[in-house]
Amino acid sequence: MDQRYVDVTKSRNKHDNTTVIHHYKVDVFNVAIDQQVIELNDRFSSQVTELLDLCSSLDPRHDAFDKSKICTLVEKIYHAYFSSQERDRLECELPHFQLDTFNHREIKNCKSLADMTKGIIKTGKSSDYPMVERLLRLVIALPVSTATGERAFSAMKLVKTRLQSKLGDDFLRHCTIVYIEKEIAAKFSSDDIIEIFDTRARKSSFKLIDM
Repeated sequence: MDQRYVDVTKSRNKHDNTTVIHHYKVDVFNVAIDQQVIELNDRFSSQVTELLDLCSSLDPRHDAFDKSKICTLVEKIYHAYFSSQERDRLECELPHFQLDTFNHREIKNCKSLADMTKGIIKTGKSSDYPMVERLLRLVIALPVSTATGERAFSAMKLVKTRLQSKLGDDFLRHCTIVYIEKEIAAKFSSDDIIEIFDTRARKSSFKLIDM
């Protein structure tokens, strides 16, 4: 590894003292790490990182459980789902929820927020902490909405061809929906679609042309 590195793409008349280990660290390893950091920063913006941090404070089994962060999460992200009175009630429920679930064997052994949500519903704790249950349902729905958005952007790359870029936005949107929701679209046959269009009102009637 301490031998001199020879770059076959450069002229043999140009010599330097670059070693194999130096080339590996600087030109390969560091470049790969930098590219990974850039990709992670692009995928997880400061807003997303903050959101994940706030969501992690909901787990009462860990020291990360923070009532102030949870209230901040509701104020910044889910304020539309809670009235002012419900936010006050949530703040009152949180300390009792932490003590109650931490001492409950079935809920304490849950490995995720989704499992914990199922646990508090199964044990009837959801009726004791309705505001906490509502917030948990909203938080565990976040990965689904994120994945749906990523699927939509991936589908756009496939559906939006050069030809369809020249067409209207409505047509492109309809094509994208059909591509993303393949399972739903597969339930409709061509005859069903023809029948739907046939029952629609038309500005002009079709005429059969004798060939």
